[in-house]
Amino acid sequence: MADVLGSGEYRYEPVPGWGRLPEGWSLKEVGAVAVDSQDRVYVFNRGEHPMVVFDRDGNFLASWGEGLFRRAHGLHIGPDDMLWCTDDGDHTVRKCTPDGRVLLTLGLPDRPSPYMSGRPFNRCTHTALSPEGDIYVSDGYGNAQVHKFSPEGRHLFSWGGSGTEPGQFNLPHNICCDPDGWVYVADRESHRVQIFDGQGRYQTQWNNLHRPCSLFLGKGRCPVCYVGELGPALAVNIKAPNLGPRISVLSMEGKLLSRFGELGEAPGQFYSPHGLAVDSRGDIYVGEVSFTAWPRYHDGNPPPSEGVRSLQKLRRV
Repeated sequence: MADVLGSGEYRYEPVPGWGRLPEGWSLKEVGAVAVDSQDRVYVFNRGEHPMVVFDRDGNFLASWGEGLFRRAHGLHIGPDDMLWCTDDGDHTVRKCTPDGRVLLTLGLPDRPSPYMSGRPFNRCTHTALSPEGDIYVSDGYGNAQVHKFSPEGRHLFSWGGSGTEPGQFNLPHNICCDPDGWVYVADRESHRVQIFDGQGRYQTQWNNLHRPCSLFLGKGRCPVCYVGELGPALAVNIKAPNLGPRISVLSMEGKLLSRFGELGEAPGQFYSPHGLAVDSRGDIYVGEVSFTAWPRYHDGNPPPSEGVRSLQKLRRV
């Protein structure tokens, strides 16, 4: 494995051992990661302490969310540093302060909508905010929809439906919004990112991806899109080359700018890049659901008792 990953302007070096936890703690696996305006890194995980906060050097700062979250899945931080936490285990989205106080809940805990009903929510996956503060929710494992809410939490409308046509979804797994209000949806099992206007009208799609799982838009008027791609899941292609797991950096026209990663446990290798975020210096933080992915790549055997790495930092060089 090369010491420096990627190409062109988007080249990175792994930071082994980043993220020091208190003794005896474990993240188990990381559903999502996000960075606030002070480059504090929030790690939404499936261990005993659902939200763990580090500074950019990996020093532990705080934890919260114990007894609140069922299954950490998606995390987005708004321009006001409020956190939008998507819990696909109890079918809710919670808006929280940086210290964990809940300000708003979308959805009814433990009361999912009927499977593929189109109504919010059935195992929702992620959130994004429009430039006006409206809330988009991708929904998800038990639905094939994007829902739009007002900043106060009033449901405005939904779009989607199960299928492979433009505007339909086969597991909408992640979502983000750019400064012009366009909405980007990781349509994971259709191997594409679909792009819509703020009214849910289909615009275009990117297809040069394999199982896009996580999305992150850089800052500014002409950002780039960072995409975490899952590796193959089928026995017939699980060892096939050039399919991931990996991270790709795309222009806003969908042009590939950099791509790196392969299956493995070494720094800069991945099992399942499920969530990612980028800080003010361009460093990437990658959360992985490695505990879930491990059996797929090890003949169905369970993960080792000491656990599997689920969080990495890649420093831009």
